[in-house]
Amino acid sequence: MQPNLHTAYTSTTQVGSSHKVLRNTYALLALSMIPTIFGAVIGTNMSFAFMAGSPIMSSLIMLAVLYGLMFAIEKNRNSSMGVVLMMVFTLFMGLLLGPLLQVALSLKNGAQLVMMAGGATSVVFFAMAGIATTTKRDLSGLGRFLTVGAIVLMVAVVANIFLQLPALQLTLAAAFALFSSLMILWQVKMIVDGGETNYISAALTIYIGIYNLFTSLLQLFMAFGGDRD
Repeated sequence: MQPNLHTAYTSTTQVGSSHKVLRNTYALLALSMIPTIFGAVIGTNMSFAFMAGSPIMSSLIMLAVLYGLMFAIEKNRNSSMGVVLMMVFTLFMGLLLGPLLQVALSLKNGAQLVMMAGGATSVVFFAMAGIATTTKRDLSGLGRFLTVGAIVLMVAVVANIFLQLPALQLTLAAAFALFSSLMILWQVKMIVDGGETNYISAALTIYIGIYNLFTSLLQLFMAFGGDRD
């Protein structure tokens, strides 16, 4: 009898801890949208002409800054500094939306496409999160697939910085949309199963998934539904 009581207590404690991590993760994600929107507004009204002189070098520098901030967040994930760095990171990510939003809003139906991309991103996020919190299947193996996928995509992104191929860019957008959806599913499932216990790390992973999903969908909508007349 006692072992059963102990098992039940342990299980209840783990569930309660997972729910707390999930709650804090969603709260930090919601908070992260504020600097993202603020940064996007600034970026949309900002001139990125300085990048035209050396687009390859500018892209590589931005990638270095992004990965540097991500590394710093992970290093400080157990302190309040991790939250502060998360806000800095999301503000910077919002700024980087500027060039894409400028191109989108130059289209006749650009505002509509941005809203469609935002709505589709929300639908996919809630669908993936819903599946992750209800499914009983073990999705731990998905992590290995995502790791390999991340490496392949990163190599392709760096390659396209030099190649500048429109067809490859669209292929990457579609691949990132699928990859990001699966990343959200996997990360939420990890939290639910107790595999991820740090809400800052979890929020960072899910935020990147949401961000990449939005930008990928917007690029696809612009390519196939943009009104340039």
